[in-house]
Amino acid sequence: MSKTVAPVDEILPMGQLTALGLQHVLVMYAGAVAVPLIIGRVLGLDSHEVSLLIAADLFACGIATIIQSLGATPWFGIKLPVIMGVSFAPVGPMIHIAQSTPGHEGAQLLFGTIIAAGIVTMIIAPWISRLLRFFPPVVTGTIIAIIGITLMRVGINWIFGNPVGPTAPSLVDPNYVNWLRDIRAASGAPGSPLPEIPQGLAIMPTVPNPKYADLTGVGIAGIVLLSILVIAKFCKGFLANIAVLLGIVVGAVITSAMGIMTFEKVGKADWVDVVLPFHFGMPKFDLWMILTMVLVMIVILIESTGMFLALGDMTGKKIGQKDLARGLRTDGLGTLIGGIFNTFPYSSFSQNVGLVAVTGVRSRFVCVASGVILLVLGLLPKLAALVESLPTVVLGGAGIVMFGMVTATGIRILGGVDFAKNRNNAMIVAISIGMGMIPVVAPNFRQWMPHAIHPLIESGILLTSLSAVLLNLFFNGAPHDTDAAVEAAKHAEA
Repeated sequence: MSKTVAPVDEILPMGQLTALGLQHVLVMYAGAVAVPLIIGRVLGLDSHEVSLLIAADLFACGIATIIQSLGATPWFGIKLPVIMGVSFAPVGPMIHIAQSTPGHEGAQLLFGTIIAAGIVTMIIAPWISRLLRFFPPVVTGTIIAIIGITLMRVGINWIFGNPVGPTAPSLVDPNYVNWLRDIRAASGAPGSPLPEIPQGLAIMPTVPNPKYADLTGVGIAGIVLLSILVIAKFCKGFLANIAVLLGIVVGAVITSAMGIMTFEKVGKADWVDVVLPFHFGMPKFDLWMILTMVLVMIVILIESTGMFLALGDMTGKKIGQKDLARGLRTDGLGTLIGGIFNTFPYSSFSQNVGLVAVTGVRSRFVCVASGVILLVLGLLPKLAALVESLPTVVLGGAGIVMFGMVTATGIRILGGVDFAKNRNNAMIVAISIGMGMIPVVAPNFRQWMPHAIHPLIESGILLTSLSAVLLNLFFNGAPHDTDAAVEAAKHAEA
């Protein structure tokens, strides 16, 4: 008698796997290369070494994604459609390390810290997984909803431009810059009566930036969004499943024709570049930096728990404690691999959770294909540069769809929560979402708080998770171990 294959374990034809896998890669690529660019510049590395960081990042992304989606041994891999990417959570501590010790020595210290944190994360993952019983639907639905809401800021910044950097809403007036430069030169002259310019004095941006939210970029994002909607509405089967990919292709063609998408980086990139471990030398270790990174990794594990529960709901796969332990342990393994191959801590990429909801394709082997593509991109810089040439406004149109679908998934889960008989559930959702919105609407709220706790409170997802769990304990009481045992028995019967 033939056994029905679960949707999450279905192996699609090779052509479909490749196209769907590429769709996931295009969605996560901009976020994947951002951290190597930031840390590489802070370390003071040259352009070739920054390119090496990006190649190593893509290579390690591929390895971690394959392990997480395919599974490796009974201890690693949650076997869900998960894309692993460099987490933004530890960027603050990594910048501190890079600024205090720049160059190759700083890279050795940074990667040593990451390696040690990855090992500790693998050890503590089973204990973190025991928290699963504290995540009933009122908690998971709230967390998944805030994941989508938080990600929406990313999609909107893709369309309009970032709040800082070259596409910020305002620029520094060049006349003010010239005046400050002249004053600094005059104050430094011998015998000058002018006092020395205070360290860190800077001019506030006041001139409107014409690149921010320009109608051309907004129009392109709108066309991409409309293309995705039309394809999803009128196409069936495989074409509907790759609606996001086809929408991105439409945006790429339009921006290429307009001269916005250019290919200079493709021409300059090498064809092949082998990624080697410990490129910057043997790692160095510092206890306090390791402890700080471990705290950040605990934040990442809690966020990953929300991602795994969301994917479990989308794919129809019940996530038990052992499954969660394998997934969280792989976050640690990915971080260890990242440190060895000159890159950074890894976690499940939330951007791609929305893509699973949009396409309805639940096969984990799609993400295995994405991992293979990422490996190839890490070894073939010219292809990686081609993907990098895609303007972010194109991704913005797709982001509105994907991130909104994550929020919709959370709302659907909350639809099964009893709000009529237990009014406290509404209080849990209301306060938890409010806490999660703090970093979104007030990103500088931490400015007077100790720097040591900044990485622990800068994530809206983490603030929502902690609030929802604690409020649920306060209003509804602690779940009994027997409840977890009943759920495990149901999972075993299934």
